Amino acid sequence: MASAAEGDVGSVAELATVLRWGFQELSLNKLAASLGATEQALRLIISIFLGYPLALFYRHYLFYKDSYLIHLFHTFTGLSIMYFNFGNQLYHSLLCVVLQFLILRLMGRTITAVLTTFCFQMAYLLAGYYYTATGNYDIKWTMPHCVLTLKLIGLAVDYFDGGKEQNSLSSEQQKYAIRGVPSLLEVAGFSYFYGAFLVGPQFSMNHYMKLVQGQLTDIPGKIPNSTKPALKRLSLGLVYLVGYTLLSPHITEEYFLTEDYDSRPFWFRCMYMLVWGKFVLYKYVTCWLVTEGVCILTGLGFNNFENGKAKWDACANMKVWLFETNPRFTGTIASFNINTNAWVARYIFKRLKFLGNKELSQGLSLLFLALWHGLHSGYLICFQMEFLIVIVERQAASLIRESPTLSNLASITVLQPFYYLVQQTIHWLFMGYSMTAFCLFTWDKWLKVYKSIYFLGHVFFLSLLFILPYVHKAMVPRKEKLKKME
Repeated sequence: MASAAEGDVGSVAELATVLRWGFQELSLNKLAASLGATEQALRLIISIFLGYPLALFYRHYLFYKDSYLIHLFHTFTGLSIMYFNFGNQLYHSLLCVVLQFLILRLMGRTITAVLTTFCFQMAYLLAGYYYTATGNYDIKWTMPHCVLTLKLIGLAVDYFDGGKEQNSLSSEQQKYAIRGVPSLLEVAGFSYFYGAFLVGPQFSMNHYMKLVQGQLTDIPGKIPNSTKPALKRLSLGLVYLVGYTLLSPHITEEYFLTEDYDSRPFWFRCMYMLVWGKFVLYKYVTCWLVTEGVCILTGLGFNNFENGKAKWDACANMKVWLFETNPRFTGTIASFNINTNAWVARYIFKRLKFLGNKELSQGLSLLFLALWHGLHSGYLICFQMEFLIVIVERQAASLIRESPTLSNLASITVLQPFYYLVQQTIHWLFMGYSMTAFCLFTWDKWLKVYKSIYFLGHVFFLSLLFILPYVHKAMVPRKEKLKKME
């Protein structure tokens, strides 16, 4: 009788657990539907905002405590958030973290360890993309895993650099080189830090260890005075969140594929692409600003002092003012997803210096970025356009700077507002053109849209790529002519 009773109690407990999870799923579904979002998107937003109470707990109870407690806290909270979002699929990241630790320990500070890490981590990520791919943007375990992949590759490279002589490294490499031997708990805490493992930003193992050791504070011996700067980034993130929430039902990439879009005049199709291209990036801006606030609150955002004032931009993934006002593509690149771009520059672009060709190194870096984002053709087209646009923009800037006629014309004060308007129109029209392929993923979708506007972006920039060198010859005097003119 006793065993039967215990079995009944166990069954009731299991049923209660199932019902509790069922009600939770139901309530989240209803809430997500009422907000016009998916349940996975709602879970992601909740998880990002959870960083604030966790950061407050860390500040007040763990900031100067033993390192192992802090690593345990970061690992446990990160895994819990991962489970809340992706359930048992958290084993993917856990497996890669453990295997990465074993690679470092068994292979040591060798180029073999670096190459093994790069090949294994990228292969695992790409396999994840392959087996989970759909024709739409889905929030699944591969999203935080792509962030983790960069972290672990960077960890292997920094560990390798830590075994070299100091004078053989650049000043940047010396800053990031890992001299000690990370433990499994340290690697896990670094990987699952709740303020960054879902959507970024990227940061180095050395910077993380400074946080754990209580060094990232503007007041030595006390918790950082970072509440106000954290709230500023949070507030800015909320502004973008509200803007995106209000606009998202009305400006969608799905509209590109409708008959109504095709039937509109050419100018309308271009202007819709321009407005959508500006707005679609706001969802990324929102996430990065909110998570940056979490990093600042913990102290991870501390970036030394400037003119006696503490800087909190170590984890800044956005330069909002530059993003909103700069009329050049290179300005948007410099202001958007800063830490990921810095990671690619540090671990891919600069490591390809041996090729002896800057454009080739840049092209391979962008190819890596495209594959890192996923296997859809749209990513390749987007980064191919970025490569093309940046080259043409540099040519145009060089032409205007070196041509006396064009530089004089460009310096006319009364025409500056007109120039700015034209630049911003070109900038955001072709940013939207590039992002169309990025967001529509598959070739049948982005090809349909590009056909509807006659491949305007490719025609415009490829034409300029071939024409500008001849214009440069015609409008820029040779040095001999300049000397005679002087």
